[in-house]
This record gives sequence, structure tokens and C-alpha cells, in this order.
Amino acid sequence: MANNALDDVTERLRAAVDRNFEDQVAFLARMVQFPSLRGKEEPLQQWLAKQFGERGYAVDVFSLADIDLTSHPKAAPMDDIPLAGSKQVVATYDPEGNGRSLILQGHIDVVPEGPADLWSDPPFAATVRDGWMIGRGAQDMKAGVSAMIYALDAIRSAGYAPGGRIHLQTVTEEESTGNGALATMMRGYRADACLIPEPTAHTLTRAQVGAIWFRLRVRGTPVHVAYSETGTSAILSAMHLVRAFQDYTKALNARAVDDPWFGKVKNPVKFNVGIIKGGDWASSTPAWCDLDCRIGLLPGETPQQAMRGIEQCLAEAQKNDSFLSENPAELVWSGFQADPAVCEPGSAAEAVLAAAHETAFGTALEDRLSTAVNDTRYYTGMPALCYGPSGIGPHAFDERVELESLRKTTLSIALFVAEWCGLKKL
Repeated sequence: MANNALDDVTERLRAAVDRNFEDQVAFLARMVQFPSLRGKEEPLQQWLAKQFGERGYAVDVFSLADIDLTSHPKAAPMDDIPLAGSKQVVATYDPEGNGRSLILQGHIDVVPEGPADLWSDPPFAATVRDGWMIGRGAQDMKAGVSAMIYALDAIRSAGYAPGGRIHLQTVTEEESTGNGALATMMRGYRADACLIPEPTAHTLTRAQVGAIWFRLRVRGTPVHVAYSETGTSAILSAMHLVRAFQDYTKALNARAVDDPWFGKVKNPVKFNVGIIKGGDWASSTPAWCDLDCRIGLLPGETPQQAMRGIEQCLAEAQKNDSFLSENPAELVWSGFQADPAVCEPGSAAEAVLAAAHETAFGTALEDRLSTAVNDTRYYTGMPALCYGPSGIGPHAFDERVELESLRKTTLSIALFVAEWCGLKKL
């Protein structure tokens, strides 16, 4: 595209993003007001399907039960979440043209908000104050979903249409298994590139760790606390296992200094006990304790290898405990079995994104290393870019997204689409 024509398109898109931004903020607020917790995402997905239909897109709404999910080697356990209730939405724009195709994908599931009284504002109120929107999911990642939708709206408002096929995808299960993104691939959706606008503070995620979820079901021998020495405490046994996994994680991080991607990141392998449940009575030694855990893995290691390492750590910890050696904990794979992933540098899509970012932000595109996971790992065979707005507090109290960052990110995505897919005048 000639420089004068490019400048004209840029200014038209910039003006369109600005013109639509008040509506975009209201759209984002409405999304945040849906408490789309795991297993409760369908109302938001149906609302989004309606919004896509009103924009003239062909809309496919399907559930995880509509595909043979369990047949795929990368599918993760759903832990009693009904497949039929987990809806995915794909909205397709398919022009007559030969422009490059694109997947724009975001997740709409959010993590639990925790005690509401520890928030400064109600967690699903979508409060706007001092240039920020506060609310569970505002940053992670409903802001990015609004950016991909309104980037296409800006192209239309500016008097253009993309020249290549685009799939707008809103998925579930990103926070727990990744099965929503996997389902879109199994449904047959492919493109020449994929962009996922996670909240990366407008950097490109160069590499990400993988993650494994597992549950330890520990049992004890309940007796009256007056005779506690004759029984055992499942909670104390669980604490022994937690210490063993903490030591195991330290060993993994000691080896990580030689990793080509994460070698300079301090303690890139994270271990977390996210949920503890146990015991029935304050005056009885606990008969049971369940721990829900998460541990990371680095590029070059497969989930299967990481799972064998978890099994070995557990076996060693139990071997040296007089009760657990005879009464081993049950190990349950309860969610993520996520591969690490690397966004290899040098793709044409990355070059287009870098130019779009520089136009929108006035700075060079930087990359980052992530000790969390994102859905780009599924989009193999195409450049898969993770890039989105800036915010504070994912999974934390007072999670928030910076609205000016969202505005510029929306422009950046619109410019990326314009160059990647091409444009035609309406």
C-alpha cells in the first residue's frame, strides 16, 4: 500500500476507533457484568452470539459435547464440568477475496472473585474510575475480546471491509483446561494466522510455560483428639506432601537456569496449592484432606514427562513417611495438561503486528516471557500471536484494565487486520 494511502487508512481507522470507543467501553462493561465463572459461561456466550449476528457474521454456537473431545490426545480432564453446558462461539466473516485469513480468539471464562468485601468495588459492577475499568475479567481477558470485536467494527466504520476470511472466536475453559480453544480446532476452524489479545501490556508473548493440574486425596485415621497419638491427621500428612513438592519445585528451578528461553527468569516453574479441603470436626484427627495443585513445565518438556515427575515426587515423599507408605494418597489429574509453547521469531504475521503496534503506540514492539499459559499453544501450523492491552491484577482483587491502553490496542489490532487480510472499500 502506498504511503499516502496507508496514512489515509491509518487516520480513518484511528478516527473510527475513537468514535466507537464510548460504545466499546459500554460493551466491555456489559461483558464484565456477566459473572462467567466456570460452568456459568453460557449466558454471556449467547449474548455475544446475538451481537455477532447483528453485525452480519455467520455464527456457530456449539458445545464441547458436540465434538469428540475425549478422543483428542491434547484434551484435558474436565473434572465433572458438563460438556454440554460449555458453549463455544465462532463468528465468521467470509468475503469474496483472496486476502490472508485470520483467527481472532479470546476466552470469556473468569476465575472466582473471592470475598466481595475485599474488593474496592463490587467485582462484577464494571466500575469505571480514573481511566480504568475495575471488575473480574475486565483485564483477563474481556478487554481483549472487546478489542478484537471493535477493531473489525472500526474497519467497517471507516468505510472498509477485510479482504480475507476472519473467524472471531469466544471460548471457555482457558483458565482450567484449554479445551475450548482445542474444540475450535477440532470443529475445523483454521487460518493463515491467529491473534489472541490476552492482557500482555501490548507486548508479544515470545514463550510460555506449560501447566499441570493435579489433586491429592490424602486419608487419615480419625480418633478423638484426646487420643491423637493413636490416629493420624490427613491434614498433617498433606502438609508433608506440600513440603515435598516445594522442594521438588526448587530443584526444577535450579535446573531451569540452563533453559534457552527462561534461564534468566527467576524461578520460572511455579508450584501452587490453590484449594485445600479437609476434616470434619475440630476435636477429631482429620480423616481426609484434598489438595488441588498446579505446577509449571518449561519448553522442551512434555506434559507426560511432567506428570511422571509429579508421580515420582509423590512416591518419594510417601516412601519416607510411616503412614503414607502404607496408605498412599490418591493422585487425580484434574485439569490442565498444557504444553509449553514458543512463538518463533521471524514470521510475516509478527512483522505486520510489529508495524501496526509501532503506528498505534509510537514505540517498537517488545516481547515477554510468560510463566502462565495461553491458548496460542493449540494453533500449530500457523503463526499464533499473543498480544493485548495493559492492566493490573489478573486473578486478584480489584482486577482492572487501563482504558487508554485498550483504545490503542484496538487501533493496533485494526491496523494488523487491515494489513494482514487486506482491505476493500465498501
